[in-house]
Amino acid sequence: MYERILVPTDGSAASEAAIETALTLARRFDATLYAIHVLELDELPPEFDAGARAELQTRAESLLATIADWADDASVSTVTEVVEPVGLVRQAIVDYLDEQDVDLVVMGTQGRTGLHELVLGSVTERTLRLSPIPVLTVHEETELDPEFDAILVPTDGSEVANAAADHGIELAGRADAALHALHVVDVTGFWTDVDSPAVLSALEEAGQRAVDDVVDRASEAGLGSVEASVSSGTPASGIVDYADDRDVDLIVMGTHGRTGLDRFLLGSVAEKVVRVSDIPVLAVSVDPEQ
Repeated sequence: MYERILVPTDGSAASEAAIETALTLARRFDATLYAIHVLELDELPPEFDAGARAELQTRAESLLATIADWADDASVSTVTEVVEPVGLVRQAIVDYLDEQDVDLVVMGTQGRTGLHELVLGSVTERTLRLSPIPVLTVHEETELDPEFDAILVPTDGSEVANAAADHGIELAGRADAALHALHVVDVTGFWTDVDSPAVLSALEEAGQRAVDDVVDRASEAGLGSVEASVSSGTPASGIVDYADDRDVDLIVMGTHGRTGLDRFLLGSVAEKVVRVSDIPVLAVSVDPEQ
């Protein structure tokens, strides 16, 4: 399913967690790990001379050498590279994954700030909007169980959600994991002059159709353990709470594969889940032009 896994790193605790997660998946799927460090030399103050630039290069090479050693200890083949971008870090990451035909990116959602602006938090969010391939995000405290056995797929029944569901179903099949399909009815937008019970009932019925569709897809794929739920509340909180309560190991959500003012699937729900979830979140993109 995954043959080439990319992990950009800046040496932060969050990116170290991403490396550990990427190694876990590389071992699980017998994939090659591509580890890169993107330099932002254009962001350095003018007083930084060639010696200082060379020192940054040396530090980056040392960081990648350590990752290569970890991969070797884990019997994972690896490719490492220090990348000096022409433009923005996020674009350099997307260009690299395209050049290397990578099929999964693993990134930390927090990075170190300061002089060199190596902020993998904001870079990760922007990469999510640009990447044509799935992006798995992890926090500093995130751990992905090598034997992960429960995957959550939030859905609203849209084409993008269905694409994420198909990816989650395939992953569950490969990992022999249980699949959870969830729709959270957003009740935060109700107005006092709306017949709330009738509206809520209609939204719950639509949500049930969405999760039933995921169940049907999972059954067709031969999954043995599938659970569907419809709840009400704040979508992002509902998703995170459900994942915590059911000991879910991975959340798989869809995103729109576009830039600009367009947001993630379900408005900003997926973005919020990425930011607050202690559980790894796998964002699956769909190009709206296709």
